[in-house]
Amino acid sequence: MSGDGWSRRRFVGLLARTATAAAVLPAATACGDSPGAGPETSSTPTATAADTGAPGRERGPSGPRPLYLGTYTSVEGGGRGIGLAEYDPHTGGITGRGTVTGVADPSYLAVHPDGRTLYAVNERVDGAVTAVRLSDRTVLGSRGTGGSGTCHLSVHPRGRWLLSADYGSGSVAVHPIGASGALGERTDLVTHSAPPPGPGQQGPHAHQILTSPDGGHVLAVDLGTDTVHTYRLDERAGTLTEMGRARTRPGAGPRHLTFHPDGRHAYLANEVDDTVAVCAFDPDTGRLTIGEAQPTGSGGGTNHPAQILVTPDGAYAFLANRGHDSITRYAVESDGARLRLLDTVPVGGDFPRHIAFSPDGGLLFAANQKSGDVSVFRVAGDSGELRPVGKPFASPVAVCALPL
Repeated sequence: MSGDGWSRRRFVGLLARTATAAAVLPAATACGDSPGAGPETSSTPTATAADTGAPGRERGPSGPRPLYLGTYTSVEGGGRGIGLAEYDPHTGGITGRGTVTGVADPSYLAVHPDGRTLYAVNERVDGAVTAVRLSDRTVLGSRGTGGSGTCHLSVHPRGRWLLSADYGSGSVAVHPIGASGALGERTDLVTHSAPPPGPGQQGPHAHQILTSPDGGHVLAVDLGTDTVHTYRLDERAGTLTEMGRARTRPGAGPRHLTFHPDGRHAYLANEVDDTVAVCAFDPDTGRLTIGEAQPTGSGGGTNHPAQILVTPDGAYAFLANRGHDSITRYAVESDGARLRLLDTVPVGGDFPRHIAFSPDGGLLFAANQKSGDVSVFRVAGDSGELRPVGKPFASPVAVCALPL
């Protein structure tokens, strides 16, 4: 794709970041490209007030839990690496714990199924992925993806392969994961050369790569070609074989897909035309069938949906809206085959780039890119209603929040 397109993706709205001046992770110049620097260098914690009277059942662990924060290091006012924090699973309060430096532009994060290793994209012209050992926060090294603008990654459920998506080059890559959690040399790279770009696009833009719940297929969402590709992963060789393609309506700009717990339905957030769609999925063949476009609750103003989540019990779905600056709540009905829009809740920040549940599903975290902070909501178990807890936690150019 053109450099202009990638620049828009990375830097849109970065001038409106007044909140980052008070961020717990201090602003700095761009990180170097070599990830061998020492781990934690910023150690002054800043606590954010929590609403200790927030309603909800006590669930999950009793002590503080880790929270990892993604950012851009190569922009003015950006972070210095991967942000380290802790959150209280009962109150939602967040406390800063420093930074893992030596990781360039870690705009998306994922953790290994065994919980010992954190993986980050390096969203730069020369795309790469980095592994960090969590026990001592040691950077284990980086591997090139062979593409540009690496923006998303996920670990295959059996923990042997790291999958990544390159927005700039419209490609997806596979890396082996060693026993230590470190990454080996790339085993495959697939560039989306077809179908042709959608309206207003100049090329393919792979935006997400994930594995179906049964582990049988890998799906790659391409915003530039309005397509979701389905692959088979050869778990011995680490190679991808395309099994099929599902097309959205022209100009939808699909960004993020999430599965219902039943594994037979999924929900697609379309960034460009401000819609969502319910999809049917056949686990045997990997065939994805995309349904009709549905509203996001933004009211027709400028809005770019970012990410959609489904509660662990499959009863509710939540959509992050950049522009409307809200989170939309849907009821999931007809055994996963239908979304019914219930309401929208102000996110309490500007440009929610990423949302994530705590492991027990009791809290929802929203990383707000332009305001440079993370909002926290309690998720009501009986209704899915979102209630903000405490004040947003300052974090420079917050583009990913990963609670463990």
